[in-house]
Amino acid sequence: MRKYIFVTGGVISGIGKGITTASLGRLLINRGFKVMVVKIDPYLNVDAGVMNPFQHGEVFVTHDGAETDLDVGNYERFLGIDLNRHSNFTTGSVYSEVIAKERRGDYLGETVQLIPHITDEIKRRIYQIGKDTHADIVITEIGGTIGDFEMPPFVEALRQMAVEVGRENTMFLHVSLIYTLPNGESKSKPTQHSIRKLQELGVQPDLLLCRTSKPLDKSVRTKIALLCGISEDYIFEGLDTKCIDEIPLNFEKQGMGTLVSKKLGLPKRASQDTEWVSMVDRLKNPKHAARIAIVGKYTTGSDAYISVQEAIKHGGIANEAAIEIRWVDAETLVGSNSLSTDFENVEGILVPGGFGYRGIEGMIVAAQYARENRIPYLGLCLGMQCLVIEFARNIATLEKANSTEVDAETPHPVIDLMLEQRAIADLGATMRLGLYPCVLKEDTKSYAAYQQPIIVERHRHRYEFNNRYRSEFKTAGLCFSGVSPDESLVEIAEVTGHPWMVGSQFHPEFQSKPLAPHPLFRDFIAAVLRYQQKNTCGSTLS
Repeated sequence: MRKYIFVTGGVISGIGKGITTASLGRLLINRGFKVMVVKIDPYLNVDAGVMNPFQHGEVFVTHDGAETDLDVGNYERFLGIDLNRHSNFTTGSVYSEVIAKERRGDYLGETVQLIPHITDEIKRRIYQIGKDTHADIVITEIGGTIGDFEMPPFVEALRQMAVEVGRENTMFLHVSLIYTLPNGESKSKPTQHSIRKLQELGVQPDLLLCRTSKPLDKSVRTKIALLCGISEDYIFEGLDTKCIDEIPLNFEKQGMGTLVSKKLGLPKRASQDTEWVSMVDRLKNPKHAARIAIVGKYTTGSDAYISVQEAIKHGGIANEAAIEIRWVDAETLVGSNSLSTDFENVEGILVPGGFGYRGIEGMIVAAQYARENRIPYLGLCLGMQCLVIEFARNIATLEKANSTEVDAETPHPVIDLMLEQRAIADLGATMRLGLYPCVLKEDTKSYAAYQQPIIVERHRHRYEFNNRYRSEFKTAGLCFSGVSPDESLVEIAEVTGHPWMVGSQFHPEFQSKPLAPHPLFRDFIAAVLRYQQKNTCGSTLS
């Protein structure tokens, strides 16, 4: 019988349900079970594609081109698997499907209602992903916070599933906050109220994860167990940590994997977590240290660039290096007379993806600084396009070269809208999305990283390198080391003669995982360490 785990959250948003879900999935995978994960987002958007990164965080793209919630990226990284569009759905997509069925007459004239039609569609999607993937266990996370107006239909659907498949085959995990007062006293009242709200919807959690800034006192556990009807053995501590990759190991030490297996009646298996333990050890005990500047629009260390941050960290793991990220606001670089100060002690520069004109000129300045000072540079999507524009202006002598996304009247549109995008009006799910193949040129930095002639990478873009300028750029010293199989699209560009200056039109960060760092990030960090050794004779983190 397939098992189902449902994850909810209480008290505050951003409490860590996604990392909890991913960590629990890791524990079960370490025991040899096949795990599939679903994230439900209770907003009315159909997907995350056109949402503001400041508000929502990054848009994570799956291999089949779905624009999903960033937690899907956490799932992929922790579980070490590739998910698809069925691993994330929203209120908007559910209602759209139900209304489409009603318009087709699929309900045979019934009055379409929240129950059973909306709840049936929610259940159908969760059941289907389990069937399609032959998963032993399906973990479903509901976004938002218990008590939100949008939550009841989803909780009701999960409650019904527990009845349909049997409580012995289901488990409800609730993540909630234990608040610590300034005097150090722990308060469980917010968690009590959160669980009561969940109980009002007909659900009794089996397992409680308490997010806390200090170790959980036994007295607090006893009080929660008594007042909320949860066994004390199933109350776990989620201590604040800077190393999220260590969380599965912390859960394992507390016995979570064993107790979850017991609750669900799973075969008793020892955890095979040696590889993960080794990875965390390398992460926590680096031999080297380096600083990378991320030059972008969202430079507060926000979730807008979470996959990039994680991929840089993975590159550090592969090179046994701790990476310190320095955030540089691209807009502050325009007209700056102190670039050497802006990039002081920086040993690598990365320009991530993005859309629109804001910050572009600053990113171009960063690319120029990296080229002229021979600092390792990695450009992702927009970062690759900025590399091209900078090269066009300052090496290929194409004055005022630009992207038509920024300047529609530029005399040299070295970056232009893709032909198949020009007749598209809608913005959602209409870009070049998902996996596409790329042919690599031998004797290039890119080929050295991948060590194979053909790769497949995930895309999310509308603009591309303008092929009218390809010959001119080759002559000037820009190498197109990766192109589409029909040679119509430039996928990777490298500056010839530079120690390591590479830009990819695709998003390699989406496929990087802690146990399998992406080749471009691995080699980027390796180049950073070589630069450091040559120019600074080593570095230590402040």
